[in-house]
Amino acid sequence: MFVATGIDVWACRVLFTIVLVFLILGTVSVHRDPNRHGLISILRWSESQAADMTAVKDYGIPSKPARPAGSRLTPLEVRQLLTFHNRARADVGLAPVMWSNELARYAQEWADHLASTSRRMEHRPPSGRWKQEHGENLFMGTAGYYGVADAVIAWEKERRAYDGRAIDESNVHAFGHYTQLVWRGTRRIGCAKVACAGNVIIVCNYDPPGNILGQTPY
Repeated sequence: MFVATGIDVWACRVLFTIVLVFLILGTVSVHRDPNRHGLISILRWSESQAADMTAVKDYGIPSKPARPAGSRLTPLEVRQLLTFHNRARADVGLAPVMWSNELARYAQEWADHLASTSRRMEHRPPSGRWKQEHGENLFMGTAGYYGVADAVIAWEKERRAYDGRAIDESNVHAFGHYTQLVWRGTRRIGCAKVACAGNVIIVCNYDPPGNILGQTPY
């Protein structure tokens, strides 16, 4: 008859732990597209496990954010948006932005308008009923595949095109999403999403707005 010793029990526990860790990491890897930023899978898994609340505090994110009034974003999506915005800002030495329910409602109104009319990415006009009052970034991608974190990642990629020059009408189209993301004067953001025609449109608004002609973001 086999009698388990203390060493045998310890070895079994170690083996079980290794197998469990392998299964968890394997699940994360399956969902990671090699052409997209690996932080998405890591963040989604770690958020589901309620990990690293210190990082949440560092980036100005409430530990238990309520669902933003007027926005269809989930608390997890709000945390993702703030985390990715504030990591981009921290990379260039800027203070974090905070979430605004007011801006989230403002963004949701425009997102819903786009879904019910053009179904394309269009910025608010400079005048009229839908007059733009804040800074604005837009993103569109396949629904169910792209999420809010992908929007910020896409905007941040424009950093490659930015070389420290002042904003003007000839260059803002090359890196304007990124410079709005890291505009030093911006203190609040609010974002929204809407599904339409198989896509998801993500709108983020910024206050105070960035991309002021003749100025640099930081």
